[in-house]
Amino acid sequence: MHLSTETILPYCSDPNLGNEAGCDEAGRGCLAGPVCAAAVILPPDFAVPGLTDSKKLSGKRRLELRDLIKAKAIAWAISFVEPEEIDRMNILNASIMAMHRALDGLKVRPDAIAVDGNRFKPYGDIPAQTFVKGDGRLANIAAASIPAKTARDEAMEQLAAEYPAYGWDVNKGYPTKAHRAAIAANGPSPCHRHSFRLLPDPTLF
Repeated sequence: MHLSTETILPYCSDPNLGNEAGCDEAGRGCLAGPVCAAAVILPPDFAVPGLTDSKKLSGKRRLELRDLIKAKAIAWAISFVEPEEIDRMNILNASIMAMHRALDGLKVRPDAIAVDGNRFKPYGDIPAQTFVKGDGRLANIAAASIPAKTARDEAMEQLAAEYPAYGWDVNKGYPTKAHRAAIAANGPSPCHRHSFRLLPDPTLF
């Protein structure tokens, strides 16, 4: 019998905290499209080998895990902050806002919050803790990273149909060479983050 050697992450940071929501975002470093966040509360018996940071998973595996997470989670929610909002408040505040909105969408009020990264703002009176590389350390944060990533990818594929010149179905809005070439050729779209440096500084070349 083959035994999996894949790591099983702890479902939360501390079982004594009660229902802890894991939070993560996707799309923070993109030049176009929204930033997306998810919040997920997992049950104590949630143990899935290989669950980790969504960026380390294949697209097929992300979709499989997304469906499993949505089916097994105590509660889950996804939210978006749009490019015009990002331009108004900056990407850090927009990422935190997206996580707050995801928490707002949970059908079960969490007793605690575990956040990927090292920056967060208080969410009401619920205790929150940040975890650097938390999506590779805690299952509830890893579980949040997956629906955030898949929802954002799907949103970018829909936008690609409206603005096909930028290749968002492939690059998902990230600053690839091809994406920047398309911006140089066509100018920025309404879905670009105009507060970002969309093109490299020509003085560097």
